[in-house]
Amino acid sequence: MTSRRGTARPQETRQQTIVEYVVERGSATANELAELAGVSVMTVHRDVDDLARRGLLRKFRGGVSAQPSSVFESDVEYRLGARLAQKQAIAQCATALVEPGTSLLLDDSTTALQLARRLEQFTPLTVVTNYRRAMDELCGVTDLRLIGLGGEYSRTHDSFNGLSCTEAIARVHVDVAFVSTSAMTTDMTFHQEQEIVQVKRAMLASASKRVLLMDSGKLTRTALHRLAPLAEYDDLVVDDGADPELLTELREAVRVHVAETDPS
Repeated sequence: MTSRRGTARPQETRQQTIVEYVVERGSATANELAELAGVSVMTVHRDVDDLARRGLLRKFRGGVSAQPSSVFESDVEYRLGARLAQKQAIAQCATALVEPGTSLLLDDSTTALQLARRLEQFTPLTVVTNYRRAMDELCGVTDLRLIGLGGEYSRTHDSFNGLSCTEAIARVHVDVAFVSTSAMTTDMTFHQEQEIVQVKRAMLASASKRVLLMDSGKLTRTALHRLAPLAEYDDLVVDDGADPELLTELREAVRVHVAETDPS
């Protein structure tokens, strides 16, 4: 993973590896994680304490487990490096749903950020977003009208949220909204933060077409707050790590596009 200054941050990379390992397996011991990360048990304990404090994992005597929801969300620096290949593939696949001359709304997901990095080839466009990093990516693009949504700045998400943001979203209407979230089942999408749910719901309500961008690691999981039924989205873009039988079931509720993570 790369920090804002462009240098590697081994601790962030190590903690990302630990979280993904525990979420996939449900639980792990400190010795197991130390071997996985190639560090001492003492270092693992410090990492686990930090991850537990941030609500990513749950520590118990003798080990650590995933939170009951089996979903994790952290600061934007962490999310930028998680499942990057899948997010890039999803974003590339989603470009097929972008047409020059249209208006788009991007949420503050790191998958939508990957899409933002691919929009220059589809100008002219109008893009509305609350994600500061997406604004940075798009502000210099020729023939692209950028509308930044204000609100209360969240350092965790590097985006603007809150009442001012939802009110600003309600004053626009776009052709397509591209959003992602923390978890989904075959009939519902979820997020663990109520404030983020309110912003994403406003985005969905302000678009003629709604596209859900989800990497396969978020499938068949739940989180604290219900966001929207899957049937309220028009399209779902997911990477090819999704189970084929699950994809068949998902197609009963929404159009599904499968992104190849390794086209070769």
